[in-house]
Amino acid sequence: MTPRTLELFDLPKLPSYRDKVIALDSRRALTRGNPLSTGSFISYLNPKRRIYTAVYEGEEGTVLGGIIQRAEENFARLAYLSPARAPLALLDHLTAHAGTWQAHQIIAEIDENSPLFQSLRQCGFSVYSRQKIWDLSEVSLPDNLSAHWRKKKDVDLTAIQNLEHKIIPPLLLPIETFSTASGGLLCQADELLAYIDVIYGSQGIFLRPLVHPNVENIHGKLLSLLADLSEQNEEPIYLCVRSYQAWIEPILEEMGASVGPRQAVMVKHLVNKIRAKKTAPLKAEKAWANPATTIQRVELDE
Repeated sequence: MTPRTLELFDLPKLPSYRDKVIALDSRRALTRGNPLSTGSFISYLNPKRRIYTAVYEGEEGTVLGGIIQRAEENFARLAYLSPARAPLALLDHLTAHAGTWQAHQIIAEIDENSPLFQSLRQCGFSVYSRQKIWDLSEVSLPDNLSAHWRKKKDVDLTAIQNLEHKIIPPLLLPIETFSTASGGLLCQADELLAYIDVIYGSQGIFLRPLVHPNVENIHGKLLSLLADLSEQNEEPIYLCVRSYQAWIEPILEEMGASVGPRQAVMVKHLVNKIRAKKTAPLKAEKAWANPATTIQRVELDE
């Protein structure tokens, strides 16, 4: 059966899928909770936001799938599937809808041991990176920590972009953006060597580090950051470490942070077929024989 857009008459059925959902956007899941919870799902009904849910009804049952695109990103994210199945028709439908948003890629974050991992591979997703998410909520904080961090300002944009190009592998640059993030904290002396993207939500705080290996006393700086955030908020605090920043993980372990399973960051590129009309003149002899003949229009696939 052809997938379709979620309709109002589907809403009473959502609670039956809530316990079967598998989140594929860690940031949104940890800051907003279950994507099919009542509070979280209200945002999916906001027509001003790029959030879309589709329903696939097949022989094996019904599957819901959602995608999202943030305003500052050129790619879309596969937010969730419920239950944890990936029918090709549903993924193709979601991919096509992401293309209408002019998204260049669609991303999914999935535990490598999940049966959905191979299904996504078969649907055209490739592994671009890996990540672990660390829970900093139970880290013990010493007294009298020095302040190291300040809020990002517009004048810091160039420095953050330079740090991106120093640290992030070129393959990941299109899908790993820090300079366009709405908010963040940076630690700077003579040169910017550490920046943290901070995402706040009702269920937690999600951190993305961009830290150069040359930064001094990263252990103390992370404790200082955690103290600042804990003083202002009571929500759990999570830090996502992509594989190119794996050198930070022993420091997090030393701090007493706990870690979840390793996840694959999977990417599927979206190709929009562009059709352009071009003109092609008639052969010269025919044009001379019939000067009044109009130029033919030929539609070519680029």
